[in-house]
Amino acid sequence: MKRIILIALPLLFLLASCRREDVRPGEQIDESYWLNQERGVVAYSDYTCDYFIIETFNGFTVMRSWGGFTPLRGSVLYGSFSRIGNRTFYNRSEGYLVQGDVRDYWLSYYEAIDQMDWYCSDGY
Repeated sequence: MKRIILIALPLLFLLASCRREDVRPGEQIDESYWLNQERGVVAYSDYTCDYFIIETFNGFTVMRSWGGFTPLRGSVLYGSFSRIGNRTFYNRSEGYLVQGDVRDYWLSYYEAIDQMDWYCSDGY
């Protein structure tokens, strides 16, 4: 009985001291900065591919997700979608920052789908 108490008591203190922030550390996000950036909505994403399509004011953008989850369809993102390269975006729908790589921008929907098919094919 003593062994059970000696094992259970420290385990109880350990589990009682855990918080959600310890499991997934959140960053303070300055929404006033991000809401002044370009707005985009995820038009297409697929769980089998890291690439997804963003609909912006100027057209569609093909992006690749880096080191995280691919945003879900309908998620609202803020950032610079009109330049090629790696950068950080704010996923306002889910409340976290996303690392992404813009591959091409200002495309029609069918051009964006065609590029995404090419990037996600086994040959690439």
